[in-house]
Amino acid sequence: MLYLIGLGLGDAADITVKGLQAVKSCSRVYLEAYTSILTVGKEALEEFYGKDLILADRDLVEQGADEILKDADVTDVAFLVVGDPFGATTHSDLVLRAVHAGIPYRVIHNASIMNAVGCCGLQLYNFGETVSLVFWTDTWRPESFYDKICKNRTAGLHTLCLLGKKIFEPPRFMTVSQAADQLIQIIQRRREEEQGAELGVTEDTVCVGVARLGADDQKICTAMLRQLVSCDLGGPLHSLLVTGRLHPLEVDMLRVSAEPNALQHLHMIDSSTYCS
Repeated sequence: MLYLIGLGLGDAADITVKGLQAVKSCSRVYLEAYTSILTVGKEALEEFYGKDLILADRDLVEQGADEILKDADVTDVAFLVVGDPFGATTHSDLVLRAVHAGIPYRVIHNASIMNAVGCCGLQLYNFGETVSLVFWTDTWRPESFYDKICKNRTAGLHTLCLLGKKIFEPPRFMTVSQAADQLIQIIQRRREEEQGAELGVTEDTVCVGVARLGADDQKICTAMLRQLVSCDLGGPLHSLLVTGRLHPLEVDMLRVSAEPNALQHLHMIDSSTYCS
């Protein structure tokens, strides 16, 4: 049996009881180590689970899946994923490979960023397409995510922006501040090129920065996009939420969920402007 087990968003204790029982029954346990991170390292997980973990990087999962699936038809193998197992399409591919090989599988779900963002006060069913922001280089500055955010906002929907990871030693994760800065650069360029055109997202769009959701030190900051450029939410992982049409209840919840040092910005959210 191949088990795909979600670990949740915080630390070792966020695994479900069902997931922990499955881990303890497995002969090999792989830890997917490239799409996300927990607030604790591999050693803390091994101590809590009582199992040695095999780190699975992108190359192993995408190019060496046969190694993960080896003997899974006669013994139990676990594949651990931060958040929920289906938060990344790569894991769907692993399931398909198992099916084609005649290997049974079971998925044990957990919390992910896709539903945990509800803690900021925005209602989950008011979200549109999720987008990813990547680090720009001198020669590669993609802007397609901006157009998707604008499309969501035209429909009155919020956007969850997943912030990318740069493969350095040690790895570097994008912050809310960096994401806000990239968005503002796009806004400024579009404004120059499309003089007079109304932009779907501007520097005054209400946004929410979140960091380390599910951890004891999670941070939430609600402000205008231009203010988030100077917002320091600490260590990874960060995500940026771009609001669409705000329901009055969402405005009230944004005020409740925000960190005290962000409350000074919330008076700028005018219900008559942003709510329907």
